[in-house]
Amino acid sequence: MKNKITNKYADLEAALQIDCKKCSGLCCVALYCMKSDGFPENKQAGVPCKHLTTDFCCDIHPLLAAKKMKGCLAYDCFGAGQKVTQSCYDNEDWKTNPDKADEIFRVFMKVFQLHQIAWYLLEALSLVSDDRAKDEIDALLVENIQMTATTEILVIDIASYKMRVDQALKKVSDQVAADSSDGTNGKDYFGKNFKGANLDGRDFSMALMIAANLKGCSLKKTNFLGADMRDANIKDTDLSGCVFLTQMQINAAQGNAKTKLPANLSRPFSWQGE
Repeated sequence: MKNKITNKYADLEAALQIDCKKCSGLCCVALYCMKSDGFPENKQAGVPCKHLTTDFCCDIHPLLAAKKMKGCLAYDCFGAGQKVTQSCYDNEDWKTNPDKADEIFRVFMKVFQLHQIAWYLLEALSLVSDDRAKDEIDALLVENIQMTATTEILVIDIASYKMRVDQALKKVSDQVAADSSDGTNGKDYFGKNFKGANLDGRDFSMALMIAANLKGCSLKKTNFLGADMRDANIKDTDLSGCVFLTQMQINAAQGNAKTKLPANLSRPFSWQGE
C-alpha cells in the first residue's frame, strides 16, 4: 500500500496476492464463463475449463495473450483460491472429493468477496490519518479476518457487513476528493481521450473507463475504486499515486514497460514486449 501498512496486517496483505500453484484451479471450475468475455469457451459454473490439467494448471497459459483470452488474463481472485485450498479445506479439493465440490465452490466465491473487500480496506487504512476513521476501518478488517477463518462461512450473511464497508470507503473516497479534486467528476468515459491530461484527484470510482486513453496522464490520488478499465490505455503512464486500484483492473488494461504501478501491484506478463 502507499503508506506502509502496519505489521498487524502484513500476513493479510500477503494473503491477498494470488499463488496459483497453491490452488486447485478453482477459478477455472467455479466460475461461469463466456467466450465473448475473453474466455476459451462458454462454460457453466462448476464445470472445469477444457484447458485445466490434472495438476490444476492451464495447458494454454503461455498462449493466453496471443489467443486474446482477456477474461483469463484479467481475472484475479485476491488470493481466495489458495486460501480455500490450503486453509479452509486443508488440501481437500473438489476433484478428489466430488461430494463437497459445490460447497467448496460456494466457499471460494464468498472468500473472494471478502478478500476483495479486505484489499480495499487496507488501501483505505493507508489513506486516512484521523484516529476515528482508522479505528472504524481496523474493526472492519478484524471482522473480515474472523469471517474468512470460520468453518461456518457459508451461513454468514455478509450483506450488512458490506453495507458498513461501503459507507466507510465512501467516507475515505470523499475525503480524498475533497483534498485534491478539481470538481469535474463523472461516470461515463467510454473511449474518452485523456491523453497527457492532468487528472490528479479525479474521482473515477465506479466509472466506465473501457478503452479510455490515459496515456501519459498525471494520476496522483486519482480514485479508481470499482472502475471498469478494460482495454484502457495506460502506456507510458505513472499510476503509482492512484488509490483503490486493483490487480484485476491493471490486468484488464493495456500497459507497457514504461507504465509505473503502485508497489502492491504486479506487471502483467501479457505486457512483455510492449
